[in-house]
Amino acid sequence: MLTIDGNSLTVEEVLAIAKDHEKVTVSQAAMEGIKKSHASLMKIVSSGKRVYGVTTGFGSLLNVDVEPEDIVMLQSNLIRSHSSGYGPRLDEVHVRAMMVVRLNSLCKGFSGVSPALIQFLVDMLNKNITPVVPRFGSVGASGDLAPLAHVALAMMGEGKVVEGDVEISSKEALDKAGMSIYSFAEKEGVAFINGTSTISGILAIEVGLAYNLFRSSLNSASMAFEALKGTDKAFTSWAIATRAHPGQQDIAAAMREILKGSQNVKKAGENKVQDPYTLRCIPQVYGAVLDTLNYVNRVITTEINSVTDNPLVNEDEYVSVGNFHGEPVAFASDFLAIALTDLGNMIERRMARITDTNLSGLPPFLIERSGFNSGYMIPQYTAAALCNRNKTLCSPSSADTIPTCANQEDHVSMGTNAALKLVEIVENLQTIIAIEFLLSAQGLEFIQENISVHVKNLKNSVRKHVTKLTQDRPATPDIEKIVKLIEKGELAWKGLLN
Repeated sequence: MLTIDGNSLTVEEVLAIAKDHEKVTVSQAAMEGIKKSHASLMKIVSSGKRVYGVTTGFGSLLNVDVEPEDIVMLQSNLIRSHSSGYGPRLDEVHVRAMMVVRLNSLCKGFSGVSPALIQFLVDMLNKNITPVVPRFGSVGASGDLAPLAHVALAMMGEGKVVEGDVEISSKEALDKAGMSIYSFAEKEGVAFINGTSTISGILAIEVGLAYNLFRSSLNSASMAFEALKGTDKAFTSWAIATRAHPGQQDIAAAMREILKGSQNVKKAGENKVQDPYTLRCIPQVYGAVLDTLNYVNRVITTEINSVTDNPLVNEDEYVSVGNFHGEPVAFASDFLAIALTDLGNMIERRMARITDTNLSGLPPFLIERSGFNSGYMIPQYTAAALCNRNKTLCSPSSADTIPTCANQEDHVSMGTNAALKLVEIVENLQTIIAIEFLLSAQGLEFIQENISVHVKNLKNSVRKHVTKLTQDRPATPDIEKIVKLIEKGELAWKGLLN
């Protein structure tokens, strides 16, 4: 069971809770802070002060006063009106991730919510009650209003949840779980939906998946490197050290370790001066991707441990701030999308090289009796199509803004769309990497010299599931098998990377 305290949530923990259904609890210290914040809010409300989102309307309706008897109903109305998303539902793992992130943010104790709301969210996570959240509707500022409202609507027993592959009423699901519907009290509705938890939940999941993909891509690159008889001269430590980017240092060191003892690589170094960029520049390109991934990880870790709703409560102060603006995670989502897209581009160019007999020295399309057999001609087409798709998707959403709420919200981040695009890019990249494993394993069948022990072990891991291609057969089932190995982390580099 993982403890939520508002301050120490990690990407790995979000994955564990959202994907692996790890149970959660809230620390006692966090609960004390929540109680204190809630008491402060109630004191401010009872003083008769004009309080945004409690005794007033929302957004551009901030100057409309709400009668005292309507204060609680105001929160329910907010949730119903903002449940206006549309499109296919978000994946369960992403919905659970946004619930975890929302829970952690509220646990910092500046939102004025009650302990009852916190416990209700904990119970939903632990009892695997996952609301139906439409994919589109958030502009990534003033919080992820529509997506979070759909979660809140399910808590009220008025929305839908996913049970297996079927959508059922949330009231039915809550009844089955022995839970009553939740009634949002003063400020709780606006506190719940006014945050970056959808962007951040999705991004946290994709960062976690991307690390595994990156480590897998390092291994697929090393197999292609051996199959293409690359020279490791360009990975010489003193030469690499003349450019101090940390990712470059890490990747060059990893490649030296992976290729250690390869007679194939040693012989290649005796016969050639230098390699094409897709081999020679692996430390520079992969290193830049790693640096980007680490940067995004730092940003998302900060974000998921931050307060992102509005207004905030601290003792007798009630302050309207802009922490709900998604720009930091919007930029990070777009930046990672660009980096992962280019990683796929480099991988695909090695595929084109390895299947071209004029460039590789290997049989055309990696098959004996080519002509009679087409071999692995078409998997490279598939990779090219996926790369093209990623290039289209990586155009930055955060470069756009469309004002909302009668120009009260006159600059928005579009960060949720950035995170949604990243989901597909990560999925496409996984397939591109799988195809490189497939082609590289086949290419190694034609290498006479001894390859490194590490690369040999990688090839054997692939061959346990995908046999050598000796006559044409559909490649799709083989690609799918390798995708599953990647998902399980069985083809990832396990060595040190900072």
